[in-house]
Amino acid sequence: MSPGLFTFGETMGLVAADGIGPLGHAKSFSFGIGGAESNVAIGVARLGGEATWLGRVGPDATGALIASRIAAAGVRTLAVTDESFTGLMVRHRRSGEFAQVDYHRAGSAGSRLSPADVPAHELQDASIVHVTGITPALSGTARAAVFQSVETARAAGVAVSVDVNFRAKLWSRFDAAPVLRDLVSRADIVFASPEEAELFVDPGDVAANLAELGPAEVIVKDGGRGCSALIEGVRLSKAALSVTVVDPVGAGDAFVAGYLADRLAGAAPEERLTTAIATGAFAVTVPGDCEGAPTRDDLAALIGDDVRR
Repeated sequence: MSPGLFTFGETMGLVAADGIGPLGHAKSFSFGIGGAESNVAIGVARLGGEATWLGRVGPDATGALIASRIAAAGVRTLAVTDESFTGLMVRHRRSGEFAQVDYHRAGSAGSRLSPADVPAHELQDASIVHVTGITPALSGTARAAVFQSVETARAAGVAVSVDVNFRAKLWSRFDAAPVLRDLVSRADIVFASPEEAELFVDPGDVAANLAELGPAEVIVKDGGRGCSALIEGVRLSKAALSVTVVDPVGAGDAFVAGYLADRLAGAAPEERLTTAIATGAFAVTVPGDCEGAPTRDDLAALIGDDVRR
């Protein structure tokens, strides 16, 4: 296998109410999987890149489903079986504009990730190591796994990618801010929304303020307004595409996958942003966290043949 993306974190079972409205009025539910890191790995694989995902899962049907689904998507899957349960999230759309997610993950298998779970050679042999700000919020051992892995990758000259991905249901802004700032300062590539970035840098020129912490590639995800970036000192921006939104969940992960897949393919920064915008746009047209991850042909149908590589 050629070097590609290596990522790790918690993937959970996803119980999703079908339709729109209060959870108590839902008539049917679907069951799938969801996790920021595995979403990115699946997105990269769908776009033709090599990707590996590692995580802990429980000795239950949900854990087995997670491992099989990620592997079936073309991702090299390193699932460590833990004696604890596999985490779950329950999601419903209270209205056409807002989705609500409840987590059931305290003490889960995924939260028990530790530095010993992440082999040094996997980090050293990758082209990009991708982590998120979700994993450090899960437990002390998970946080240690993230920081140790980042340092191992950096020592080997491997690019480190960080998606800030602040989750208010996992930790407070006060607790998160110094940890996320420290993590971003160790990254080569960082993704954040303006609101996430302002947890630990001054508002205003968010991209420049993030770049001052150290990352050479800063990408600010701004939803329906598109994105802006400061990459190796060059400012770039892309407008969002106009699409019919079916399910907004997973758009940010799809965006990250598009950018990293193009980076792995050797594309120029502007091309990476074009693909990222298109991948995020395509994802919201399909229900589910990762089910809508597009192929290159899907993106070509959306915006043209320039995304075929």
